[in-house]
Amino acid sequence: MYYLSRVEIDTKNRRKISDLSHLGAYHNWVEQSFPLEVAAGERKRKLWRIDQLNDHRYLLVLSQSEPDLKSLEKYGIDGTGKCLKYDLLLDSLKENQKVSFRLMANPVRAVKGENRRGRIYPHVTVEQQMAYLESRAQGLGFSLEPEDYNIVQRDFPILRKKGGISVKLARAVYEGSLTIKDADIFRKTLTEGIGREKAYGFGMMTILPRG
Repeated sequence: MYYLSRVEIDTKNRRKISDLSHLGAYHNWVEQSFPLEVAAGERKRKLWRIDQLNDHRYLLVLSQSEPDLKSLEKYGIDGTGKCLKYDLLLDSLKENQKVSFRLMANPVRAVKGENRRGRIYPHVTVEQQMAYLESRAQGLGFSLEPEDYNIVQRDFPILRKKGGISVKLARAVYEGSLTIKDADIFRKTLTEGIGREKAYGFGMMTILPRG
Protein backbone atom coordinates (compact mmCIF):
# COMPACT_ATOMS: atom_id res chain seq x y z
CA MET A 1 0.00 0.00 0.00
CA TYR A 2 1.25 3.47 -0.88
CA TYR A 3 0.06 6.87 0.30
CA LEU A 4 0.59 10.34 -1.15
CA SER A 5 0.50 13.13 1.42
CA ARG A 6 0.67 16.91 1.11
CA VAL A 7 0.86 19.89 3.46
CA GLU A 8 1.23 23.60 2.75
CA ILE A 9 4.38 24.99 4.34
CA ASP A 10 3.80 27.97 6.64
CA THR A 11 6.23 30.32 4.91
CA LYS A 12 4.90 33.36 6.81
CA ASN A 13 5.90 31.91 10.18
CA ARG A 14 9.52 32.96 10.63
CA ARG A 15 10.00 30.78 13.70
CA LYS A 16 9.03 27.67 11.76
CA ILE A 17 10.89 28.53 8.57
CA SER A 18 14.11 29.35 10.42
CA ASP A 19 14.43 25.63 11.22
CA LEU A 20 14.18 24.65 7.54
CA SER A 21 17.49 26.12 6.44
CA HIS A 22 18.92 23.04 4.71
CA LEU A 23 17.86 19.75 3.10
CA GLY A 24 18.65 17.69 6.19
CA ALA A 25 16.05 19.64 8.18
CA TYR A 26 13.36 18.73 5.65
CA HIS A 27 14.49 15.10 5.75
CA ASN A 28 14.12 15.10 9.55
CA TRP A 29 10.65 16.67 9.27
CA VAL A 30 9.56 13.89 6.93
CA GLU A 31 10.92 11.12 9.15
CA GLN A 32 9.36 12.59 12.31
CA SER A 33 5.97 12.61 10.56
CA PHE A 34 5.93 8.81 11.00
CA PRO A 35 6.24 8.43 14.80
CA LEU A 36 5.22 4.76 14.81
CA GLU A 37 8.13 3.91 12.52
CA VAL A 38 10.50 5.99 14.64
CA ALA A 39 9.33 4.23 17.82
CA ALA A 40 9.72 0.80 16.22
CA GLY A 41 13.13 1.64 14.78
CA GLU A 42 11.97 0.46 11.35
CA ARG A 43 11.93 3.43 9.02
CA LYS A 44 10.60 2.59 5.57
CA ARG A 45 11.76 4.27 2.38
CA LYS A 46 9.99 7.49 1.54
CA LEU A 47 10.10 9.91 -1.35
CA TRP A 48 9.46 13.60 -0.87
CA ARG A 49 9.89 16.95 -2.54
CA ILE A 50 8.98 20.62 -2.19
CA ASP A 51 6.65 22.10 -4.82
CA GLN A 52 6.16 25.81 -5.47
CA LEU A 53 2.69 26.65 -6.83
CA ASN A 54 2.14 30.38 -7.33
CA ASP A 55 2.92 31.90 -3.90
CA HIS A 56 2.43 28.66 -1.99
CA ARG A 57 4.97 25.97 -1.08
CA TYR A 58 3.99 22.37 -0.40
CA LEU A 59 5.71 19.32 1.02
CA LEU A 60 4.75 16.13 -0.84
CA VAL A 61 5.52 12.71 0.64
CA LEU A 62 5.10 9.24 -0.87
CA SER A 63 5.15 6.50 1.77
CA GLN A 64 4.13 2.92 2.52
CA SER A 65 2.22 3.92 5.66
CA GLU A 66 0.07 6.88 6.62
CA PRO A 67 1.82 9.81 8.30
CA ASP A 68 0.61 11.41 11.50
CA LEU A 69 -1.04 14.53 10.08
CA LYS A 70 -0.35 16.58 13.20
CA SER A 71 3.36 15.83 12.87
CA LEU A 72 3.19 16.49 9.13
CA GLU A 73 1.81 19.96 9.91
CA LYS A 74 4.69 20.81 12.27
CA TYR A 75 6.08 23.34 9.79
CA GLY A 76 2.85 23.62 7.84
CA ILE A 77 -0.40 25.51 8.04
CA ASP A 78 -2.85 23.86 10.40
CA GLY A 79 -5.55 21.90 8.60
CA THR A 80 -3.71 21.62 5.26
CA GLY A 81 -2.30 18.14 5.82
CA LYS A 82 -3.92 15.54 3.57
CA CYS A 83 -3.24 11.88 2.79
CA LEU A 84 -4.64 9.85 -0.11
CA LYS A 85 -4.25 6.22 -1.15
CA TYR A 86 -1.95 5.98 -4.17
CA ASP A 87 -2.61 2.41 -5.28
CA LEU A 88 -5.69 3.21 -7.39
CA LEU A 89 -3.57 5.44 -9.61
CA LEU A 90 -0.72 2.92 -9.77
CA ASP A 91 -3.07 0.08 -10.71
CA SER A 92 -4.67 2.13 -13.49
CA LEU A 93 -1.44 2.65 -15.48
CA LYS A 94 -1.18 1.04 -18.91
CA GLU A 95 1.34 0.63 -21.71
CA ASN A 96 1.29 3.44 -24.30
CA GLN A 97 -0.62 5.69 -21.92
CA LYS A 98 0.47 9.33 -22.06
CA VAL A 99 0.67 11.20 -18.76
CA SER A 100 1.80 14.59 -17.52
CA PHE A 101 4.69 14.45 -15.07
CA ARG A 102 6.78 16.47 -12.66
CA LEU A 103 10.16 15.29 -11.39
CA MET A 104 12.71 16.84 -9.08
CA ALA A 105 16.02 15.08 -9.69
CA ASN A 106 19.71 15.20 -8.81
CA PRO A 107 21.29 14.81 -12.28
CA VAL A 108 24.80 13.40 -11.94
CA ARG A 109 27.22 11.05 -13.65
CA ALA A 110 29.68 8.56 -12.23
CA VAL A 111 33.22 8.42 -13.59
CA LYS A 112 35.13 5.27 -12.68
CA GLY A 113 38.56 5.65 -11.18
CA GLU A 114 41.44 3.26 -10.65
CA ASN A 115 39.79 1.78 -7.56
CA ARG A 116 36.66 0.95 -9.62
CA ARG A 117 34.48 3.15 -7.48
CA GLY A 118 32.93 5.88 -9.56
CA ARG A 119 33.40 9.49 -8.56
CA ILE A 120 30.19 11.49 -8.79
CA TYR A 121 30.06 14.68 -10.84
CA PRO A 122 26.96 16.88 -11.21
CA HIS A 123 25.43 17.76 -14.54
CA VAL A 124 25.35 21.55 -14.53
CA THR A 125 24.11 22.65 -17.98
CA VAL A 126 20.56 22.39 -19.32
CA GLU A 127 21.77 20.14 -22.13
CA GLN A 128 23.47 17.75 -19.71
CA GLN A 129 20.45 17.64 -17.45
CA MET A 130 18.05 16.97 -20.34
CA ALA A 131 20.30 14.18 -21.61
CA TYR A 132 20.45 12.71 -18.10
CA LEU A 133 16.71 12.00 -18.07
CA GLU A 134 16.42 11.01 -21.73
CA SER A 135 19.21 8.43 -21.41
CA ARG A 136 17.46 6.76 -18.46
CA ALA A 137 13.87 6.84 -19.71
CA GLN A 138 13.76 3.39 -21.34
CA GLY A 139 15.16 1.66 -18.25
CA LEU A 140 12.59 3.47 -16.12
CA GLY A 141 9.66 2.24 -18.20
CA PHE A 142 8.79 5.29 -20.29
CA SER A 143 9.73 7.26 -23.39
CA LEU A 144 10.31 10.99 -23.82
CA GLU A 145 10.18 13.34 -26.78
CA PRO A 146 12.40 16.43 -26.39
CA GLU A 147 9.59 18.76 -27.45
CA ASP A 148 7.23 17.33 -24.81
CA TYR A 149 9.02 18.42 -21.64
CA ASN A 150 11.23 21.14 -20.17
CA ILE A 151 13.39 21.93 -17.17
CA VAL A 152 11.42 24.58 -15.28
CA GLN A 153 13.76 25.10 -12.32
CA ARG A 154 17.49 24.68 -11.73
CA ASP A 155 19.50 25.43 -8.61
CA PHE A 156 22.21 24.11 -6.29
CA PRO A 157 20.94 23.62 -2.72
CA ILE A 158 23.24 22.88 0.21
CA LEU A 159 23.31 19.53 2.01
CA ARG A 160 24.98 19.67 5.41
CA LYS A 161 26.62 16.43 6.44
CA LYS A 162 28.03 15.25 9.75
CA GLY A 163 31.28 16.88 10.76
CA GLY A 164 30.23 20.29 9.48
CA ILE A 165 30.79 19.38 5.83
CA SER A 166 28.52 21.14 3.34
CA VAL A 167 27.90 19.74 -0.14
CA LYS A 168 26.33 21.63 -3.03
CA LEU A 169 23.95 19.43 -5.03
CA ALA A 170 22.61 19.90 -8.54
CA ARG A 171 18.81 20.09 -8.63
CA ALA A 172 16.58 20.17 -11.71
CA VAL A 173 12.79 20.15 -11.93
CA TYR A 174 11.37 18.55 -15.08
CA GLU A 175 7.80 19.05 -16.31
CA GLY A 176 5.96 17.83 -19.38
CA SER A 177 4.50 14.63 -20.76
CA LEU A 178 5.79 11.09 -21.26
CA THR A 179 4.53 7.78 -22.63
CA ILE A 180 4.47 4.66 -20.45
CA LYS A 181 6.22 1.76 -22.22
CA ASP A 182 6.36 -0.83 -19.43
CA ALA A 183 3.69 -0.32 -16.76
CA ASP A 184 5.32 -2.61 -14.17
CA ILE A 185 8.70 -0.92 -14.43
CA PHE A 186 7.07 2.50 -14.43
CA ARG A 187 5.17 1.72 -11.21
CA LYS A 188 8.51 0.82 -9.64
CA THR A 189 9.92 4.12 -10.89
CA LEU A 190 7.08 6.04 -9.24
CA THR A 191 7.39 4.21 -5.91
CA GLU A 192 11.19 3.89 -5.68
CA GLY A 193 12.23 7.16 -7.31
CA ILE A 194 14.90 8.17 -9.80
CA GLY A 195 18.59 8.73 -9.21
CA ARG A 196 20.53 9.72 -6.10
CA GLU A 197 19.86 11.60 -2.85
CA LYS A 198 16.26 10.40 -2.49
CA ALA A 199 16.37 10.94 1.27
CA TYR A 200 16.94 14.64 0.65
CA GLY A 201 14.05 15.50 -1.65
CA PHE A 202 15.23 14.16 -5.01
CA GLY A 203 13.91 11.49 -7.35
CA MET A 204 10.17 11.78 -6.76
CA MET A 205 8.10 11.75 -9.95
CA THR A 206 4.38 12.49 -9.83
CA ILE A 207 2.00 12.06 -12.75
CA LEU A 208 -1.44 13.11 -13.92
CA PRO A 209 -3.27 11.05 -16.55
CA ARG A 210 -4.12 13.05 -19.69
CA GLY A 211 -7.59 13.10 -21.18
